[in-house]
Amino acid sequence: MNIGMLWFDNDPKADLGVKIQRAAQYYREKYGVNPNLCFVHPSMLPGKTEPSNGEVRNSGVEIRSNGSVLPNHLWLGVNAAG
Repeated sequence: MNIGMLWFDNDPKADLGVKIQRAAQYYREKYGVNPNLCFVHPSMLPGKTEPSNGEVRNSGVEIRSNGSVLPNHLWLGVNAAG
């Protein structure tokens, strides 16, 4: 993914899945395509301390951790290879 949308969501009552669903819905409305890749700060993945190779969530978005993404931020986009 070379281009994406940065989304900020610090709602303490929402889990990561809900935050990604909100961001993905906005992405679809704005760009007319479904995002399939999301980078988040490693601290946002519960129980994970190392970067993840990716895992698919209920919304069909692959989630990967990246220390360059700030906490409470989501970097969403379309992975051309996927």
